[in-house]
Amino acid sequence: MLRAMERSPEPAIACASAIFRHRMIVTSADIDLLGHASNVAYVRWIQDAARAHSEHVGLGISAYAALGAVFVVRRHEIDYLRSAFESDELEIETWIASWSAATSQRCTRILRRDEELARAKTTWALVSMEAGRPCRIPKQVRAAFFAARAAASE
Repeated sequence: MLRAMERSPEPAIACASAIFRHRMIVTSADIDLLGHASNVAYVRWIQDAARAHSEHVGLGISAYAALGAVFVVRRHEIDYLRSAFESDELEIETWIASWSAATSQRCTRILRRDEELARAKTTWALVSMEAGRPCRIPKQVRAAFFAARAAASE
């Protein structure tokens, strides 16, 4: 099992959305006592990239409010491979690998130039804002990410 986790994710194999690329610079607020970016910063970057991807396909906060549901993290699995340092320019690649009735699995890679610093798999659950319980992902949500994938391949 450990060997399987050491390999880079293969977006071309299981990719329900186009790969979205989000760029950012490591700030002094991201740095811990060891002089490199903290693990908490990596988690925040993963969430920020997912949010930016969602906004990119037209699903920002107001769209989710209109649906009466919002995605929340159910599980993070992160492999920290190398350190990031203040002022590093990072590119975060993220894509939806799969869907189920109420969840999606999103993969993320954090890169400094061509060097992979971290990779993650995150399970997101769509939760009703009224009931506070998981609910089915509407077709229009899936369609927004699929349309972006189709446009990217043209």
